[in-house]
Amino acid sequence: MGEGTDIKADSILDVKGLCCPMPVVKAKKAMDTIEIGQVLEIVGTDPGSKGDMPAWAKRAGHEFLASSEDGEVFHFWVKKGK
Repeated sequence: MGEGTDIKADSILDVKGLCCPMPVVKAKKAMDTIEIGQVLEIVGTDPGSKGDMPAWAKRAGHEFLASSEDGEVFHFWVKKGK
C-alpha cells in the first residue's frame, strides 16, 4: 500500500464517495472527538483530498503524518495537535 500503513490510528473516518469540501469538514468534526496526540486515519476517494488534507492539517495545527493510495482509495494519517 504505502508508507503510512504501519501507523496505528486511534480513530478511522470513512469519507469514501464524498467530494470537496466534505472530507475536510468531516475530518475537522472527527478531530473534535479525539484527544491531543491521537491519530485519525481518513479514508476517502476524492483525488482533491491529496492536496486538501495536508493543507488543512497544517492550517488547523495538526501534524500530517503520512498518506497512501490503494487504487482509487486514499488514506491519510493526521495526529491531533492543539
